[in-house]
Amino acid sequence: MARLLLVLVIVVVAFTIYALVDSLMLQRARIRGLPRWAWALVILLLPPIGGVLWFLIGRGAKRGAAPRPRVLGPDDDPDFLGTMRAPTRSPSDDERLRELEQQLSDMDDEQDNGRKER
Repeated sequence: MARLLLVLVIVVVAFTIYALVDSLMLQRARIRGLPRWAWALVILLLPPIGGVLWFLIGRGAKRGAAPRPRVLGPDDDPDFLGTMRAPTRSPSDDERLRELEQQLSDMDDEQDNGRKER
């Protein structure tokens, strides 16, 4: 029974400290019902009940806050994709590509001929 009572006291103290810190750190615009100092007194004077009252009544929800903007990666962002242009190839690029393909084909043919001769 003593262990249960000790655990209960620890939980109540932790909850009271959490509620007190939360009430002292919350933005002034979100506190409802009483001034900040009054909520701190209620939490300290009525340990478990004061914390419950704080979370049910005193801690107001965020009102009027704009929703967080959705962050898009560059590959999903239409504004970013609109700024990109497809690369244009010049006739000299096509000519260079044909030369490289021909060189590669010649190298493959040389390797194939070397295998046949063995």
